[in-house]
Amino acid sequence: MIPELPRSAYEKLIDEWIFHERNREILKRRLLDGITFERLAEEFDMSVRQIKQIVYTSEKQLFKHI
Repeated sequence: MIPELPRSAYEKLIDEWIFHERNREILKRRLLDGITFERLAEEFDMSVRQIKQIVYTSEKQLFKHI
């Protein structure tokens, strides 16, 4: 369950705690914009599996700080 915070707070936390630029963008698109894994895979020219791994790893890192 994602805690209720304003979008700007999530953007700031993602920028602060997710260090790889591509991973920050993927996580923002998934969490804040609700883009599907499939669309993200197409957008970033990656497999769905790679996108899911990035999202799950980044979420774990982010949620340690919320």
